[in-house]
Formats: sequence, structure tokens, C-alpha cells
Amino acid sequence: MHIRRKRGWELPEAAATPEALYLSRRDALGAGAALIASSLLARPAAAQRLSEIPDPSAGLYPAKRNDAYALDRAITPEARSSTVNNYYEFSYGKNVAPSMTRFMRRPWTVKIDGMVEKPFEIGIDDLLKKVTLEERLYRHRCVEAWSMAVPWTGFPMKDLVALANPTGSAKYIQMEAFLDPKVAPNQRDFRYPWPYVEGLTIAEARNELAFLVTGVYGKPAPGQFGAPLRIALPWKYGFKSLKGIVRFTFTDIQPVSFWEQVQGSEYGFWANVNPKVAHPRWSQASEEDITTGERRPTLLYNGYGDYVADLYKGLETKKIWY
Repeated sequence: MHIRRKRGWELPEAAATPEALYLSRRDALGAGAALIASSLLARPAAAQRLSEIPDPSAGLYPAKRNDAYALDRAITPEARSSTVNNYYEFSYGKNVAPSMTRFMRRPWTVKIDGMVEKPFEIGIDDLLKKVTLEERLYRHRCVEAWSMAVPWTGFPMKDLVALANPTGSAKYIQMEAFLDPKVAPNQRDFRYPWPYVEGLTIAEARNELAFLVTGVYGKPAPGQFGAPLRIALPWKYGFKSLKGIVRFTFTDIQPVSFWEQVQGSEYGFWANVNPKVAHPRWSQASEEDITTGERRPTLLYNGYGDYVADLYKGLETKKIWY
């Protein structure tokens, strides 16, 4: 008698693929491939939209404008000012936004430490609950001799100083930007001393013009403007306006800022605007409006001398312009 041994690879007839399904296999494979492709394509698109995730503070905007700060020129259109930004963490060019696809504004924590009554950390949205936002129209003057006029939204820096409650020995505030090379590709560039660091005297930080910015053009600030927290110091050159702030350290030692470390002969701690003091490589006597291309005379302290000149009395021997 012949005994048939079933091989391991054999299947019962009932398990065979039905003929109709077999004949339509290419259609099924095509649909599956399309589904996989669409899923893969969606992932980069989602990554590119990280910076566009709705800001939870959006309901705070637009804030009421403080009319005490008027302009002598038109507001720069957002379409222009949003493509002329210095943000070396992401790009060495001016159109920064395309390089910020991985940047996220939340979660975001700010640390307050150093010579304060009690160091603490606070989430940006909890910080916003402790202050009152307002809009201010400020001139912005870059050390590269171009200028714009921006409607910033934020709160006076003196309010943050009050929250920090520094000791009487504190004379300066060292401010530090975020550090995350996975998000900011140029932070892998060993030629620069990351993270970006800036500093002010306590008196400068308490001046009414010193402004911590959270929004622009009546809405939460996009990444290229320094979201979710940056500083605007309209009487100083723009490189003092630190973006992406995560830390405020109160100290009795004058901070050494980022550009001071990179090129101290050209960029110093004070960086007040003065048309009569030329940058070592170009004149500061005039500036170019980034919208019109018009050149206009540069104003001492960028036109804000009535607010800040008294801060620098007795410092004539200091290099308060660079």
C-alpha cells in the first residue's frame, strides 16, 4: 500500500487564495503601496508643520497697543520683516523660517536663578498668566546697517525682574537661549560658543523700554522672530535682542555675550546705537529701510535717547557703543 506523506509546504485546498482575488492582486498591491506611500509622505509634511502647531496663548492676541511708543515711519510689512532675520542657530542667511521645520514653541520652560531670593522654573504659559501683554511699536536697528519697524507684543522686562526678586548684590542679568542641535542645525558648528548668551545691567533691564516679546503683528510670534520668548531693546543694535530665551541668571559679574566671545574687537557688551561710531568694517552713519531701500540718517540711541541716555552717565570711559 502506498502511503503519501504530506510535505511541510503543502496547504489544504480550502486554504488556497480564491481565483478572483488572485487575478486582482495587482490592484490590491497598488492600493497598499499607495496607502504606504501616502503615510510616508505625510510624515515629513507633519514634521514640516511642527512650527505651525497652534500656540496655546493665541487667545491673548491681539493685545492693546501702548500708544506711548510712537513711530516716525511706517510699520514694516510682515511679509518683509519675517524674511529678514538673523538667527544663526538655524541659518547664516536672512530667510530663516525654512530652516526651522523641527522647532517647537511648546513645551517651553524658563529658568530664573543666580542672585535671587528663590530660584525657580516656570512654563511660558504660566509666566504669561503673571503679566499683562501689550503691543508696542518699536524701531529695530541692525548693526549691519539695515532697519525695520515692528509691532511687538509682550511685557516690560521690569515685570520679570520683579518676579525674580533679585538680591541687592545683583548687578547684571545673563540671558541664555535654548540649546538643542537636533532642532537647530547650526548649533553643531563648533566655531561658535553655543548657546547664544546676552547680558544687561539690572538698570537696563528695569528701563521702561526693555521689552520681553511673545508676539508680533497681533499674534503669537513665529519661530524666526524668536518665539516663544525674546527680548526687544530698541536703543541697542539688534544682536543684543536674544531669541528663544530659556534662562535668566542674576549675577554681580558682567556677562560675556555671544558675539563678544566670537569677535570682541567688533561687538561688545553695551552695543548702543551711535551714528558717529563706525563699526570697524563699515559706517553706522545711515541705515537702509528693508522695505523701501531708502537710506536715512541713523539716530543716536536709535532715537530713544530721552528714555535711556541717563543710564550711561558716568560711563564715558566705557565702550558703550560696542
